Amino acid sequence: MAEASISVAQDQFSCPICLDLLKDPVTIPCGHSYCMNCIDDQKRVYSCPQCRQTFSPRPTLNKNVMLAETVEKLKKTKIQTVYCCTDQTCICFLCTMDEHKNHHTVSAEAERTEKQKQLWDIQRKFQQRIQEKEKELQKLKQASSAQAAVKNSERIFTELIRSIERRRSEVIQMIRDREKAEVSRAEGLLEQLKQEIYDLRRRDAELKQLLHTENLIHFLQSFQSLSVLPASTENINISSFFSYDDVRKSISMLEDLCKEAIESIFGKGKFPGVNLSPPDSHQLTLDPNTAHKYLRLSEGNRVATFIGADQRYPVHADRFHDFFQVLCRESVCGRCYWEIEWNGMSGVYISVSYKSIRRKGSGFECGFGLNDQSWRLFCSKSCYSFCHNTPVKLGVYVDHSAGTLSFYKVSDTMTLIHRIQTTFTQPLYPGFRIYLGSTVKLSSP
Repeated sequence: MAEASISVAQDQFSCPICLDLLKDPVTIPCGHSYCMNCIDDQKRVYSCPQCRQTFSPRPTLNKNVMLAETVEKLKKTKIQTVYCCTDQTCICFLCTMDEHKNHHTVSAEAERTEKQKQLWDIQRKFQQRIQEKEKELQKLKQASSAQAAVKNSERIFTELIRSIERRRSEVIQMIRDREKAEVSRAEGLLEQLKQEIYDLRRRDAELKQLLHTENLIHFLQSFQSLSVLPASTENINISSFFSYDDVRKSISMLEDLCKEAIESIFGKGKFPGVNLSPPDSHQLTLDPNTAHKYLRLSEGNRVATFIGADQRYPVHADRFHDFFQVLCRESVCGRCYWEIEWNGMSGVYISVSYKSIRRKGSGFECGFGLNDQSWRLFCSKSCYSFCHNTPVKLGVYVDHSAGTLSFYKVSDTMTLIHRIQTTFTQPLYPGFRIYLGSTVKLSSP
């Protein structure tokens, strides 16, 4: 069909002398048309080069306006029924006699059939890629929880906390640090895989739509951009995530050893409470300029709750951007004591920090207890057997000059949870990191 159209176009709109498209066409009395320049060169013999009819006198050569307009209109219309394989683009049949002359051309329908075969194969590869990525995503979700290992280690250390305080702190911190790094990596890969699956599904939908389009031009023009498979992430080694077997074995051995020591020294009774010398009580308030955008402050900035929705705080250089943390407005020096109530499902960090701790970023330099600028105690329902579903009250005691930081469980008596000995070089600011569904309240001692 396309070849027949091209043949008709050559008869009607090409010059028999130069064989190109008519330029400034003139029609002589016999009815044949030529380019003005081509026929004007025939000055000696006044005859038609095509039918040989002679004319005397020489006929006046006038531009055939209607024919010229028809040629120009066809040039502009460019009904693209031909595909130029040389330039890989759709062209009209007139272009085969002009800028695409001597190029390898086929009909657009034939090229569509060929490209459609390639597109079916490409779509099959897309669908195979989607299935592979969905399997990886499912495996990653199943392997992305370290909570069981953390609960197990915290349960064991609850029983041994008074005899091995320092070792407990070191191991818990190691687990938390590893958990943070691995969960951060897992979350990043989860988002990357979700985005890749989304992109593949979108591309697959575009391919399905393209396969059924009747628009030849749209099909061929879109083929190049949709036929290339996007770059893929490397296969994920799920077994490299969240391996805590070495920690479990070490803690189990330590548990057996410490149980024997505790039973021989202290027996199975309760440990005595801890009495403090009178410190300076501190009335503290939370600083809204430091609060992460997902934390809601209430009750005169004495209660912080993880909401998980942007609270639309104003931009401030002191605000924590990645960690769900908040600092108090007041610093503590000398000997100070304050109490906190918390409840919820996920847990909180009770912390003290220098004001110089970094606020922007997700690295260790910004998280409480992960650097030399801050100290923390993690509290969750798996930490203490007495927590259950009731709010928990904790006390924090700081002796700045002596370099002592102590955490207590507060009920009828005060029970020491953890104490560290260090050197403080700057004023300390109480702070908290709060997880989903948890609330912290500054209470009066």
